[in-house]
Amino acid sequence: MIHNNKVRIGILGGGQLGAMLIRSAIDFGLEISVLDKDIDAPAARYTNSFICGDPNIYEDVVAFGKQCDIVTIEKEAVNTAALKFLRDNGVKIHPSPELIEIIQDKQDQKEFLIRHNIPTVPYVSVPNKEQLYSLVSGFPACLKMRKNGYDGKGVMMLHTESDIENAFDGPSILEQKAKIKHEISVIVARGEDGAIEYYEPTLMVFNPEKHLLDFQICPANLDLSITNQAYEIAIKIATEMSLVGIMAIEMFVCEDGTLLVNELAPRPHNSGHHTIEACATSQYEQLIRAITGMPLGDTRLNGKAGLVNLIETGKQYDLSGMISRPGVHVHYYGKTNSKIGRKIGHITITEPNIEGVIAQIAAIKNILN
Repeated sequence: MIHNNKVRIGILGGGQLGAMLIRSAIDFGLEISVLDKDIDAPAARYTNSFICGDPNIYEDVVAFGKQCDIVTIEKEAVNTAALKFLRDNGVKIHPSPELIEIIQDKQDQKEFLIRHNIPTVPYVSVPNKEQLYSLVSGFPACLKMRKNGYDGKGVMMLHTESDIENAFDGPSILEQKAKIKHEISVIVARGEDGAIEYYEPTLMVFNPEKHLLDFQICPANLDLSITNQAYEIAIKIATEMSLVGIMAIEMFVCEDGTLLVNELAPRPHNSGHHTIEACATSQYEQLIRAITGMPLGDTRLNGKAGLVNLIETGKQYDLSGMISRPGVHVHYYGKTNSKIGRKIGHITITEPNIEGVIAQIAAIKNILN
């Protein structure tokens, strides 16, 4: 167990997830180093050990990791060959390079789930856009790039043959359109000793055009049998992948009550931001605990919670109307030169009941619009 404040922890990626992770590490007296190619990355302001380099470049990752005792990630786009080299030379890598490699490729994710009898949406592999013309009989369907998709990028619905003209032209997967009632996320944590903790399922509502999370509510208020099944799936995935750290498991609740795993993220996740205010142990603190060998923390909700994403629109947000509301917590990431449609912050809501959360979400969205 590592529990002294001299342990050197490195994060590959310096976005808002890294920034929030650093703030949890401070509570344990830990210092964090960050590797990111953007010198103005959000995490840069929270550490005096920021290294400007590319997490995808072998030499950059090796040079960075040699100065660390533990290396973790806040995004999947990292050089796993470098992580394997570092591990072979005594650096702890959590999650493992092999786990990251599975997550980096959506087809590999699918194959992992199928091999382990974990329910997921049926799919076919698509090598290029031309191949889609032979699959029109299966439309409507969801096309996903195998690699480098994030925040709704690399995902599109194909309804008719005419949609193929604007489709991705590269290795992808084409999923059957599931009859979805709800989309949920379960965040699971696993320590080096195999101990597992999980957070209550979060109900996620997405923007149908951008495929980007709009708002969420926790708990998701599912039937107990569905909730328990979601926990069982999360535990099985974390165990079979030998996870050390945390993982967000996005699932579809279908109209017939069945659960299908959508995607996996082996790092802090948008669907877990509410845990900062709503749980005794946030997802960020839980990750620090898991990778340093500390006991995992209490994941119970202190009340009910909601979240609204702040999206770059090119206009300046007036936050004063929101921060004056009780139970509302604003997180503004301080991104520079953010692109239209990207997340630039989020607003967490804590209330004693779900009705209060829903009312607050509606009021905040009204202010934003």
